[in-house]
Amino acid sequence: MREIFIKYKVVIFRVVGIFMLLIGFVLFFWIAPKEGISENEIALANVARMEASVKGGSGASSKQSQKPDGTKFMEELQNSQQQQIEHLLIASMVFGALFLGYSFIAKPKSDSEL
Repeated sequence: MREIFIKYKVVIFRVVGIFMLLIGFVLFFWIAPKEGISENEIALANVARMEASVKGGSGASSKQSQKPDGTKFMEELQNSQQQQIEHLLIASMVFGALFLGYSFIAKPKSDSEL
């Protein structure tokens, strides 16, 4: 197994480097936020506005619920997960570039290999 790795070391490093760069770039641009607002987000905002107007008109606003609001916690959790994914993708692209760059560095040949 070791002989195979030593024999094909340059090819392995190049394949791993290209694969990591490709996966990193594809995932980075796939999950990148889109510019503008989609129709689904507009519809969700309209539904939330209608629910708030119905809830406010029925007199339910006078009674404060004692349940803690979990939306802030969920937003912070989603933001931290998004940052972790971005950092993981950046690390993947950096390691891919390092693997690829390392495979192109010419190694000095020793006298025994000649």
